[in-house]
Amino acid sequence: MDKIFYDLHIHSCLSPCGDEDMTPANIIAMSKLKNLDLIAVTDHNSCRNCPSVMTHGMREGILVIPGMELCTQEEVHVLCLFARLKDAMDFDAYVYDRLIKIENVENIFGRQQIYDENDSCVGMEPNLLINATEISFDELGDLMDEFHGIYIPAHIDKNSNSLLLNLGFIPPTSKFSWVEVKDITRLEKLKRDNPYLKQCDIINNSDAHSLGLINEAVNQLTVKEKSIEGVWDALHRI
Repeated sequence: MDKIFYDLHIHSCLSPCGDEDMTPANIIAMSKLKNLDLIAVTDHNSCRNCPSVMTHGMREGILVIPGMELCTQEEVHVLCLFARLKDAMDFDAYVYDRLIKIENVENIFGRQQIYDENDSCVGMEPNLLINATEISFDELGDLMDEFHGIYIPAHIDKNSNSLLLNLGFIPPTSKFSWVEVKDITRLEKLKRDNPYLKQCDIINNSDAHSLGLINEAVNQLTVKEKSIEGVWDALHRI
């Protein structure tokens, strides 16, 4: 068994709230500088910078899981992770069709930049990606089965866009087995108040929108081998 250092919640410059220097190459360079083994770029309602991040990750020896931070119709933020890029991009198309379309105003929300494998900007997303979608939280279990992914409620202890704040409870139809907690010191109280969490593994990520906030090599995941397959085997359980 191997232990690898991870950060599975990072925003690139495709997220309007992400700094413009959060390009794929820069994210990988900073992850390497911080001695991370594994990352996921999880932009709001989009996976379109995942191909470039994965390419740069392969060049520098950083494992990259393709992902997205989905905003449900209840405005709950949920990390959706995939073992294969094709599944992530198929889910990206599904989500985009269900994104509530409002034109992005760049001088208010920020630019939404799409990058290629050469770390060059090749396009801008015109619709605001931080909007809610028409996808309900209850749908996610079946959707992740369909698209071969997993879903992890994001920052459930935050005072905005979290499962516990927005819904006030964990739906009995939930199928998630991991949950993201920002403040680990609150974990025991969260478990007492929400018994479902006692069966969950806990993940702690940076939710970085700038390079300096990407996690140091602190949080570890135990895997059978240091590979995407090994990571997926560790993450994908029901």
